[in-house]
This record gives sequence, structure tokens and C-alpha cells, in this order.
Amino acid sequence: MRLRDGNELFLLVGVWLALFVLVSRPLGRITALAFEANETYGQQLLSALVILAVVLTVHQMRKRYEARGDARTSAAAVEKAVARAAEMEHLVNFARALGESLTVDSVADVATMHCPHLSGGRPAWAMVRSGTTWRRLAATGARSYEECEKAARIALGDTGARSAAPPVDICFPMIAAGEAIGVFAVASEPPLNEAERSVVTAVAPLLAVSVKNAQRFHSLLESTVHDALTGCANRAHAMAVFDGELSRSRRTKLSLSLLRFDLDRFKEVNDQFGHLCGDAVLSAVGKHMAGVLRASDLKCRYGGEEFLVLLPDTGLAGAERVAELLRAELDGRPVRWNDDDVRVTASCGVTVATLGELDVTAIIARADAALYRAKDDGRNCIWSDGGRVKSDGAGR
Repeated sequence: MRLRDGNELFLLVGVWLALFVLVSRPLGRITALAFEANETYGQQLLSALVILAVVLTVHQMRKRYEARGDARTSAAAVEKAVARAAEMEHLVNFARALGESLTVDSVADVATMHCPHLSGGRPAWAMVRSGTTWRRLAATGARSYEECEKAARIALGDTGARSAAPPVDICFPMIAAGEAIGVFAVASEPPLNEAERSVVTAVAPLLAVSVKNAQRFHSLLESTVHDALTGCANRAHAMAVFDGELSRSRRTKLSLSLLRFDLDRFKEVNDQFGHLCGDAVLSAVGKHMAGVLRASDLKCRYGGEEFLVLLPDTGLAGAERVAELLRAELDGRPVRWNDDDVRVTASCGVTVATLGELDVTAIIARADAALYRAKDDGRNCIWSDGGRVKSDGAGR
């Protein structure tokens, strides 16, 4: 109780004096009786009472001390449990985010975002390999790419890296389906406690499985939109891309050209050398196309030995030059089969989409008509909307 003025203090003193007067005589009598009993019966009552009071006081103090210790222990346990729950929550969120990542790039983004939490704020990095090629998946510290690659190679037992100095980070191999595909590492300082190590140990297999799944998804996607033999887009995928490029050309008012070419007398190659040789020829054509065309150009295996090439932002003159480069590349690079050189030539038709044109079928039909003019003109040549394209190739 807080005393607000002198009157309240005066009143309180008066109350205490009154209480003392009231209890002083009974206390005196009790004390006298105690002394009388002590003298009469030889009992040390006062001493016993004092000892008992001391024992009770010490007992209460010890209980209070133990209670405080238990409270501190409980508080520490609660704090540890809260920290552990936070770590598990980060790990669960990490696993959930990885489960939604379908590409290696998205896995890398998730790893970069979550690594600082999962490593307890320590610098961390992850490296994955495909064959002999390494890629840094994530890095939150100052380690260079070369340092990370060297440490990863040592951690996975690369004989070529054993002579290097051992890594200063703690490395955890990333293993999926029994294959070591990379390394996840955290800085060794400050040392990991048991709880942190259990979390970090769980990160490596989660990353490994996610990267492996992303690689498999990419392979599956590639197999659904690309021809495995030539590496070209399949017909369905090419038509979808063609539609999109026509719409873009209409918006940007930039030219869009189409090449339609066919391998000359391909059936004779199969009949003379066999279908395995025919497959080798088709594979070589796909590689030649990749060497001549831009990354933005779409190459498509339209069916059998027939191909389409879509050239965005390219007018008729540019498309004719590309067609000639491709024709000359095929004609000048025979395919070696056993002890024979199999000559490969192609006839090509070229057309350009008119401004605002959206009919894919009509454009392909024009390129097809130009192609058949090239075949009728002796093969191994090019025809376009403007007529026969001058080239150095001789007809067959």
C-alpha cells in the first residue's frame, strides 16, 4: 500500500501501537508459561522451537530454490523446443517448395532462398554435376565457383582432386537413387550443434531427390516435344510454336519466314544401305541444322525425311540465304557409313508470311508448292516465292 500523505502514516502507526498493546499481554503470558515449563520439566522448549523454526525456514528456502531451478530448466526446454519447432518448420517449408519445383532452375531458386535459415545463418552452397560438368545450384557465402567445385569433387572422391587441400566447409553428399549427383556444404564455424546437424543432414537428400526429379521431368518434356533421332521439334509442338510466332509477327510487324525441305531420294539410301544408315543420315541432318540455324529458329521434323524451319524476324531474302547455307552444308558433308560416304542433298521451298497472316496451313502450302518446284527442277536446289534461288549446287 502506498501512503499518500502524513495523515495516513500517522493513522498506520496508531493501528500498529494498538495491535501491540492488544497482543503484548498474551505473548507475555505465553513466554512466561514457556519458561515455567522449561524450569519445571527440564524441557528446552524455546531451543526446540528455535531449531524447528530454523529447519522450517531452511526447508522453505530450499523448496523455493529448487522451484526456481525447475522453472529455469523448463524455460530452457521450452526455448529449445521452440527453436527446434522453428527449424522443423523451415525444413517442412523447404521440402514443400522443392516439391513444387519442376526445373533445376526453380530448385536452385528455392535452395538459395531457404539455405540461410536451414544452415543457421552460416554460409552455405550446393553443387550438382552432370557427367563431368558441374553447376553451382546455390551459394550464400563468399566461396568462389572454383572453390565450391574443388570441395565438391574432393567430397565425392574425385581422384583428380585428392591432391588439393581439404575443404574448410562441412560437406554432405547429395545422393539420389544410389547416385552421388552433388554436394551440399555449410561453413564449419561456428560448430554445428546436434539439432542443427540433423537439419543440415536432411537438406542434402531433399535437394538430391528434387534435382533428380527435375532432370527426369526435363527429359520427359523433351521426349514429348522433340524427335529423339534428329533433336528437332515434333510436328505438334512446331505447329503450336508456329501459331504463337504468327501472332507475335502480327503485333510487332516483323517478318516471319518458313523453309520446307525434303531429303532427295532418301528411300534409295534405306534400300541400299539399310534403315540404320537412314537413321544415321537423319541424325546428321539434325546436327547440321543446329550448326547453321540460330537458337531462336525452330527446326521441326515434319515427318519421315521432311523438315520445316521457322525463321522469326527474317524476310524472304534472309530466308533464301539460310536455305542455301543449309543446302550447301548437307551437300558438302557426306555421312560416313561403314566404308562408304553417303551423299545427302535436299530440295527446299521458301516462303514468307504476309503481314497479319494467321493461317498456318496456307503458309505451309505455299512452302510445299515451292518445294515441289525444286524437285521438279532437278532436286538439290531452292525455290521461293520469288522463283528459283541462285546457288552453286548442281541438280540431280
